[in-house]
Amino acid sequence: MIPLIQREVCDNKKWMKEQDILEIVAIAESTPGPIAINAATFVGFRTSGFLGAALATLGVVLPSFLIISLISLVLTEFQSVRAVQYAFMGIRAAVLALILKALWMMFKASKKNAFSYFIMAAVLVLTAFVKIDAVYVIIGCGLFGLLWSLLMRKEHSDDTA
Repeated sequence: MIPLIQREVCDNKKWMKEQDILEIVAIAESTPGPIAINAATFVGFRTSGFLGAALATLGVVLPSFLIISLISLVLTEFQSVRAVQYAFMGIRAAVLALILKALWMMFKASKKNAFSYFIMAAVLVLTAFVKIDAVYVIIGCGLFGLLWSLLMRKEHSDDTA
Protein backbone atom coordinates (compact mmCIF):
# COMPACT_ATOMS: atom_id res chain seq x y z
CA MET A 1 0.00 0.00 0.00
CA ILE A 2 2.85 2.42 0.73
CA PRO A 3 4.01 2.66 -2.91
CA LEU A 4 0.39 3.20 -3.98
CA ILE A 5 -0.15 5.91 -1.37
CA GLN A 6 3.17 7.54 -2.29
CA ARG A 7 2.38 7.55 -6.01
CA GLU A 8 -1.10 8.96 -5.51
CA VAL A 9 -0.22 11.55 -2.85
CA CYS A 10 3.17 12.71 -4.18
CA ASP A 11 3.20 12.04 -7.90
CA ASN A 12 -0.43 12.28 -9.01
CA LYS A 13 -2.04 14.74 -6.59
CA LYS A 14 1.11 16.63 -5.51
CA TRP A 15 -0.31 17.01 -1.99
CA MET A 16 2.98 16.17 -0.30
CA LYS A 17 6.66 15.62 -0.99
CA GLU A 18 8.44 12.28 -0.77
CA GLN A 19 10.14 13.43 2.43
CA ASP A 20 6.68 13.88 3.97
CA ILE A 21 5.81 10.31 3.01
CA LEU A 22 8.97 9.08 4.75
CA GLU A 23 7.88 10.87 7.91
CA ILE A 24 4.37 9.46 7.58
CA VAL A 25 5.74 5.95 7.17
CA ALA A 26 7.95 6.42 10.23
CA ILE A 27 4.98 7.62 12.29
CA ALA A 28 2.67 4.92 10.90
CA GLU A 29 5.20 2.18 11.68
CA SER A 30 5.59 3.35 15.25
CA THR A 31 1.86 3.43 16.02
CA PRO A 32 -0.35 0.40 16.58
CA GLY A 33 -2.28 -0.90 13.61
CA PRO A 34 -1.65 -1.64 9.95
CA ILE A 35 0.77 0.81 8.35
CA ALA A 36 -1.41 1.52 5.31
CA ILE A 37 -4.35 2.53 7.49
CA ASN A 38 -2.18 4.70 9.72
CA ALA A 39 -0.50 6.34 6.73
CA ALA A 40 -3.79 6.97 4.92
CA THR A 41 -5.32 8.42 8.08
CA PHE A 42 -2.36 10.73 8.54
CA VAL A 43 -2.40 11.85 4.88
CA GLY A 44 -6.15 12.45 5.07
CA PHE A 45 -5.73 14.50 8.23
CA ARG A 46 -2.84 16.54 6.79
CA THR A 47 -4.79 17.35 3.64
CA SER A 48 -8.38 17.71 4.92
CA GLY A 49 -8.53 17.54 8.71
CA PHE A 50 -10.71 15.13 10.66
CA LEU A 51 -13.14 14.42 7.80
CA GLY A 52 -10.22 13.72 5.46
CA ALA A 53 -8.73 11.32 8.02
CA ALA A 54 -12.04 9.50 8.45
CA LEU A 55 -12.68 9.19 4.72
CA ALA A 56 -9.10 8.16 3.93
CA THR A 57 -9.27 5.46 6.61
CA LEU A 58 -12.59 4.24 5.26
CA GLY A 59 -11.20 4.30 1.71
CA VAL A 60 -8.32 2.03 2.71
CA VAL A 61 -10.30 -0.32 4.95
CA LEU A 62 -13.56 -0.77 3.07
CA PRO A 63 -12.33 -2.32 -0.23
CA SER A 64 -10.11 -4.84 1.57
CA PHE A 65 -12.86 -5.66 4.05
CA LEU A 66 -15.39 -6.29 1.28
CA ILE A 67 -12.99 -8.35 -0.83
CA ILE A 68 -11.83 -10.46 2.11
CA SER A 69 -15.43 -10.98 3.21
CA LEU A 70 -16.38 -12.24 -0.26
CA ILE A 71 -13.31 -14.43 -0.56
CA SER A 72 -13.87 -15.98 2.87
CA LEU A 73 -17.36 -17.05 1.81
CA VAL A 74 -16.02 -19.14 -1.05
CA LEU A 75 -12.45 -19.90 0.00
CA THR A 76 -13.26 -22.93 2.11
CA GLU A 77 -14.91 -24.47 -0.94
CA PHE A 78 -11.89 -23.88 -3.21
CA GLN A 79 -8.84 -23.97 -0.91
CA SER A 80 -7.86 -27.44 -2.10
CA VAL A 81 -8.00 -26.42 -5.77
CA ARG A 82 -4.47 -26.32 -7.20
CA ALA A 83 -5.10 -23.10 -9.17
CA VAL A 84 -6.18 -21.28 -5.99
CA GLN A 85 -3.05 -22.47 -4.18
CA TYR A 86 -0.89 -21.18 -7.04
CA ALA A 87 -2.76 -17.89 -7.04
CA PHE A 88 -1.94 -17.38 -3.36
CA MET A 89 1.71 -18.19 -4.04
CA GLY A 90 1.69 -15.48 -6.71
CA ILE A 91 0.02 -13.02 -4.34
CA ARG A 92 2.71 -13.68 -1.71
CA ALA A 93 5.42 -12.98 -4.29
CA ALA A 94 3.70 -9.74 -5.33
CA VAL A 95 3.40 -8.61 -1.70
CA LEU A 96 7.11 -9.26 -1.18
CA ALA A 97 7.93 -7.22 -4.28
CA LEU A 98 5.80 -4.30 -3.04
CA ILE A 99 7.47 -4.40 0.37
CA LEU A 100 10.91 -4.39 -1.27
CA LYS A 101 9.89 -1.45 -3.48
CA ALA A 102 8.75 0.52 -0.43
CA LEU A 103 12.01 -0.36 1.32
CA TRP A 104 14.05 0.79 -1.67
CA MET A 105 12.09 4.06 -1.94
CA MET A 106 12.63 4.80 1.74
CA PHE A 107 16.31 3.87 1.53
CA LYS A 108 16.93 6.16 -1.44
CA ALA A 109 15.14 9.11 0.11
CA SER A 110 16.53 8.86 3.65
CA LYS A 111 19.64 10.61 4.88
CA LYS A 112 22.49 8.15 5.25
CA ASN A 113 25.44 8.29 7.62
CA ALA A 114 27.42 5.86 9.76
CA PHE A 115 24.84 6.11 12.55
CA SER A 116 21.92 5.23 10.28
CA TYR A 117 23.80 2.23 8.88
CA PHE A 118 24.61 1.10 12.43
CA ILE A 119 20.93 1.37 13.43
CA MET A 120 19.85 -0.52 10.30
CA ALA A 121 22.27 -3.38 10.99
CA ALA A 122 21.39 -3.47 14.70
CA VAL A 123 17.66 -3.66 13.93
CA LEU A 124 18.23 -6.49 11.46
CA VAL A 125 20.27 -8.46 13.99
CA LEU A 126 17.91 -7.78 16.90
CA THR A 127 14.71 -8.70 15.06
CA ALA A 128 15.91 -11.47 12.73
CA PHE A 129 18.51 -13.28 14.81
CA VAL A 130 18.09 -12.31 18.48
CA LYS A 131 14.27 -12.40 18.07
CA ILE A 132 13.62 -9.26 20.15
CA ASP A 133 10.03 -8.07 19.83
CA ALA A 134 9.73 -5.36 17.17
CA VAL A 135 7.87 -3.07 19.59
CA TYR A 136 10.94 -2.85 21.81
CA VAL A 137 13.18 -2.31 18.81
CA ILE A 138 10.98 0.54 17.54
CA ILE A 139 10.96 2.17 20.98
CA GLY A 140 14.73 1.77 21.21
CA CYS A 141 15.25 3.25 17.75
CA GLY A 142 13.03 6.19 18.65
CA LEU A 143 15.07 6.81 21.80
CA PHE A 144 18.37 6.45 19.92
CA GLY A 145 17.13 8.83 17.22
CA LEU A 146 16.02 11.35 19.81
CA LEU A 147 19.35 11.11 21.62
CA TRP A 148 21.25 11.42 18.33
CA SER A 149 19.30 14.50 17.28
CA LEU A 150 19.85 16.11 20.70
CA LEU A 151 23.59 15.40 20.47
CA MET A 152 23.73 16.79 16.92
CA ARG A 153 21.76 19.88 17.95
CA LYS A 154 24.11 20.47 20.91
CA GLU A 155 27.15 19.91 18.68
CA HIS A 156 25.77 22.30 16.07
CA SER A 157 25.03 24.99 18.70
CA ASP A 158 28.55 24.57 20.14
CA ASP A 159 30.04 25.08 16.65
CA THR A 160 28.11 28.30 16.03
CA ALA A 161 28.75 29.77 19.52
